[in-house]
Amino acid sequence: METGTTGETSRPEWVGLPGGLLTLRRLLLVVWTGLFALVTALVLGPAVGPPWAAAGGLWLLVLPWGWWMLGRNWRSWRYAERADDLLISRGVMWREETVVPYGRMQLVEVASGPLERRFGLASVQLHTAAAATDAKIPGLAPEEAERLRDRLTELGEARSAGL
Repeated sequence: METGTTGETSRPEWVGLPGGLLTLRRLLLVVWTGLFALVTALVLGPAVGPPWAAAGGLWLLVLPWGWWMLGRNWRSWRYAERADDLLISRGVMWREETVVPYGRMQLVEVASGPLERRFGLASVQLHTAAAATDAKIPGLAPEEAERLRDRLTELGEARSAGL
């Protein structure tokens, strides 16, 4: 939490991830479980008999559970820009909150793989002197990722110049 000039404590303004990341991950879940179901059925059917081909259907039972878990995970991701640092929070069962001081940032990257580009997504990767504090914010709109990169770079340069 940050303390204002009058001594009051304010909560950081958390920003969640846009829905494109959830859509991409759920599409990949459907594709992979469907592929595993098909391959399992095609391999076990001829090899051990038709009743075993039905084992491919077991993969389809993973689909609703994975769908639900991906939604929970996506909702857990959020970040907040504060006066002196960036907060990144994630995790459902094991909650992680990373605090990256602006003055400790050495490099801020925006990356977007082929699937991310297809869904209009980009990730911001923060590098610091300590590898354990590197942080990533996935699934942002490219414009937001670039805005965040520019802002973090500007704040990082201003904070490190004062050291």
